[in-house]
Amino acid sequence: MAFKLLDIIKNRRSIKEFSPREVPRDVIFRILEAARWAPSAHNAQPWRFIIIMGRSLKRKLAETMADEWIKDMIKEGVPPETRESLAEASIEQFTHAPVLIIACVTMKDMDKYPDKRRRKCEHIMAVQSLAAAIQNMLLAAYSGGLGACWFCAPLFCQDLVRKVLKIPNDVEPQALITLGYPSEMPTPPPRKPIEEIAYENYWGERL
Repeated sequence: MAFKLLDIIKNRRSIKEFSPREVPRDVIFRILEAARWAPSAHNAQPWRFIIIMGRSLKRKLAETMADEWIKDMIKEGVPPETRESLAEASIEQFTHAPVLIIACVTMKDMDKYPDKRRRKCEHIMAVQSLAAAIQNMLLAAYSGGLGACWFCAPLFCQDLVRKVLKIPNDVEPQALITLGYPSEMPTPPPRKPIEEIAYENYWGERL
């Protein structure tokens, strides 16, 4: 692996604070181009991306997701002042990000099977393919001087996200990526040592 690429991987951060600077469309397209070249199961490229730059739509989406989150927090017994604070922070975070990218999966070009087990596997493969595309986007954003953060909030309210954005029924919202020019540079969180995460030959024997 080229050390330059390893440096990009190590130095990328999840950015949640952005400057108000606008992200040019050609820059967004270059990031999407990186996503387009990710590996995918069967080369089906089962990803679809929705780009949101308008403030009113960003707020509407953020408020819709926050309302659903509040319902979940009520079930969990989260105190009212805490859940309202968390929801408002989420709304502001998504509204003020210069660009939102909704990453979706479609099974349109994935293999079709009559049994539930293999259909489930195909869906997992599509989600894994999308994850590879999102990672390419995060690295491309960082290498281009931008910041991004990967959120899984749409997973918890897919039907509502689909309704707000008028997403077709065969396209499944999976993730939300905030994108913009960073106004922060967080310190890196710790990583587990290789000896703790990798094994040789069979489970139980460390490298």
